[in-house]
Amino acid sequence: MIKGILFDLDNTLIDFMTMKKRCTEAAVTAMIDAGLEMSRKKAYRLMLEEYKKYGIEDQTIFQKFLQKHLKKVDYKILSAAIIAYRKVKSGQLVPYPHVRSTLLDLKKDGLKLGIVSDAPRMQAWLRLTNMNLVDYFDVVLGYEDTGKLKPAVEPFRKALRKMKLKSEEVLFIGDNSQRDIAGARKVGMKTVLAVYGQTFKGGKADYRIKDIRELEGILG
Repeated sequence: MIKGILFDLDNTLIDFMTMKKRCTEAAVTAMIDAGLEMSRKKAYRLMLEEYKKYGIEDQTIFQKFLQKHLKKVDYKILSAAIIAYRKVKSGQLVPYPHVRSTLLDLKKDGLKLGIVSDAPRMQAWLRLTNMNLVDYFDVVLGYEDTGKLKPAVEPFRKALRKMKLKSEEVLFIGDNSQRDIAGARKVGMKTVLAVYGQTFKGGKADYRIKDIRELEGILG
């Protein structure tokens, strides 16, 4: 019997990649307006290369970009990028459709809910707080809580300990088959692939859903 559900955060509950794309576009435009001599198309492409190299969560990505392409950190350009990024982020960080109503129904059913994210701990909490989703979750784990990234088993096992549940009592839902699904399966959880949030298609899971509200049908 399923007594708890663990969720990945980005691209499972939050449309993270759409937000990241729009924020980066705004930052690139602001850098050019502040004096960066580069076409918008080229700057955006080079920014994506930096994200690919250093990770989508890198908090100093603009500094790295400027150091590489200008050979220095121009603070006029840097500050313009950061402000533009933050302004767009505040309006783009939203949950997928039906997330809030589904979480509410799951809590009403008496299920324990948790987050296992590769995002830095503070970033995970900030995103949940920004969207007023914090109170739905009994457990929230970010990268620093174990120092391991999925598909390592440590984040999943720590979440199980905190929820005081066995692996066979927990369903895990995530968008990444190689990290989320593979890691959850290693510890014996049933898995759900969030097809609606997939960046890379494919992968196996016990269930596949195109809308988060389909979870209730799986549990039913």
